[in-house]
Amino acid sequence: MEEIKKCIEEASHFLDATMGATNKDGLIFAATDESLLGNQDSSVKAFVISSDNKTVAGGNTYIKLNHDQKLVAIAFIKGTDVVSANYLELLAGWIGSALKEKNTEEESEGFLKNVLLENELPGDIPLKAREYRIPYTHPRQALLINFKENFDLQVKSALNSILESDLEHRILPMDEKNLVILLDLGKYADLLKRSNSEEVADDEVEEKINEIDYLPIEIYNALNERIEKLELHIGVGMPTETLKDISRSYREASLALTVGKIFESEQKIMRYNKLGLGRLIYQLPPTLCQMFLSEVFEPGTYEQLDPETLLTIDKFFDNSLNGSETSRQLFVHRNTLVYRLDKVEKITGLDLRSFDDAVLFKLASMVRKYLESLKLDGTFNPVGNKW
Repeated sequence: MEEIKKCIEEASHFLDATMGATNKDGLIFAATDESLLGNQDSSVKAFVISSDNKTVAGGNTYIKLNHDQKLVAIAFIKGTDVVSANYLELLAGWIGSALKEKNTEEESEGFLKNVLLENELPGDIPLKAREYRIPYTHPRQALLINFKENFDLQVKSALNSILESDLEHRILPMDEKNLVILLDLGKYADLLKRSNSEEVADDEVEEKINEIDYLPIEIYNALNERIEKLELHIGVGMPTETLKDISRSYREASLALTVGKIFESEQKIMRYNKLGLGRLIYQLPPTLCQMFLSEVFEPGTYEQLDPETLLTIDKFFDNSLNGSETSRQLFVHRNTLVYRLDKVEKITGLDLRSFDDAVLFKLASMVRKYLESLKLDGTFNPVGNKW
């Protein structure tokens, strides 16, 4: 019905006539004269059950609007002369084209979702892409947006507005809390090839690549500015060369969200190529992780580290084991930092000032986070309920 309303509204700008549309019961839901909205047209019911496609009654001309061989609405125009009838024919043709285009758009969207979910045969993808006029050879990238609460049409409208002047894109709702932005990088194809070559990237390539990389941040900021109380995370997959491979980028974006929420929960933009050790740990068997953790930390030792000490450790790692910078950021004397690090060594047996011990502690901490997330999900129950 929205397509019919839109067509009638646009037609009113250049056709000086009173026209509109009713449902099959005669209720007027669209009209150039707003006073007609909500009124009941008594002439429609008899017209609906008749075999005629067009009729004249009560000073109006009526025509049936069919889509997929089904009656969807009745269009009318005030007047019974030939000019009015011609105007109505043009309006009906326009509405029919709009409904057909919408139907094709929905089929195209369903096809792209199936490609993302790997429900299409690889050999069929180029053929169907041509049918729906979707460029097959363009490089593409998937952004997966996960919302804490169910999103609505306002979000999709805002995204279209944000991306309007940037890249070609398709917005594909996957379920109530997840939607995919499929970026078409076709106009950047040559630049992407140059950036992947052994040649040193020139300023133009670097600038365009930075624009693409910054886009998820721009989307996140713009959505939060336009819609209040919107909590979301964005997973970013890697660009792919053809439409057939876009499912890989979607899987990468999904994995980025999953792994990122475990190891970098404070981050809002999670990129597959920035997951680092988290991606490696996520792919390890939980039993192997539990075995490794029990070898690094004696039972109960990690629990002895208080929040202040854990914060000190995190800052120490963030500053690449630089004691002076860590002391400055924590607003503590260097001797206090040394005391805390000595305390960690006494409890765990690991001297974080030693690179090897620091790496071992960092890995063990990440493994612990991973096992805790599995325990919360109920997908892993550690032996003895401890590690």
